[in-house]
Amino acid sequence: MRESNSELSQRIAGPYTRSRPLPPYRGILAVDAKDFTGRPAIEHEAVSRAVPELLKTALTRADLRDLWDDRKFPASTGDGYVFGFDPTRLPFVIHPLLFTLQDVLTDFNVLSHGAVPIRLRASLHVGPLPETGDEFSGNGTARNDTHRLLDSRPVKAVLASHKENITQVAAILSDRCYEDAVASGYTGRHPDHFVEVAATVDGKSFSQRAWIYVPQPSGPLYEESSEAEVTQEPVPEAVRPIGRDNTQTPHGRISAPNGNINTGTVHGGQSVGNHHVAGDHVEGNKAGRVRGFQGDQVRGNKYQGRQ
Repeated sequence: MRESNSELSQRIAGPYTRSRPLPPYRGILAVDAKDFTGRPAIEHEAVSRAVPELLKTALTRADLRDLWDDRKFPASTGDGYVFGFDPTRLPFVIHPLLFTLQDVLTDFNVLSHGAVPIRLRASLHVGPLPETGDEFSGNGTARNDTHRLLDSRPVKAVLASHKENITQVAAILSDRCYEDAVASGYTGRHPDHFVEVAATVDGKSFSQRAWIYVPQPSGPLYEESSEAEVTQEPVPEAVRPIGRDNTQTPHGRISAPNGNINTGTVHGGQSVGNHHVAGDHVEGNKAGRVRGFQGDQVRGNKYQGRQ
């Protein structure tokens, strides 16, 4: 009994008391089904069983079946699934796996004829996690943060705002995942496919820099949740837009007391407060930051002829 107590005390020894080896670094992938709790109870078991099978199918199609066969601390979360994997494979989990998962879900939802359609949020993180081989394996801060990212407002808002017949997957990457695998150039997706967000969770003291990635977007990719309140800040009296060539407009002073004036092409989105802008009343948040086709593109001076 004394030996058992000694072993237990060593396991739960407080932090900062002595040096110990780090647990192995693992990539962590977690997914959740959208609106699981809102489904009829009769569908819950079917969805819980389908999610890991969909992941397994996507990994097989993406030539990553070994990640499924060798997965670490796998667990069903009821409405989702989580497992660890070799972190050197992280670039491949970002792409092509997430893109392939989008295709697998599209096929599944078409064949289900609307009976049990499934759309998934996914989160990716990396960090040291112990592998004990029992039900306590894989517990640690990195895993907790993975689930917090999965429940964060930005990824929920994106999946909710995109068309359900097109966008089946919305993913959020931790900043470490992004820096190690995307910004470094190891992932087969350009950084422009990813949008920086502040990941927060309602009711939780959690806030981290993260990155949204949607393999098949059908709506705006906000840098902030569309539910966020608009901060009304005073707009400078004179606005001199900078073009892509970093040159200022040569047309002198441009006054914009109540909004934004655009000259040239606007890349990305605009922040617009609750002001009257050239006769148009804008309610709420037009966009946090929008990438690609969802942005406002204005050629020339949009206020020309309104003097």
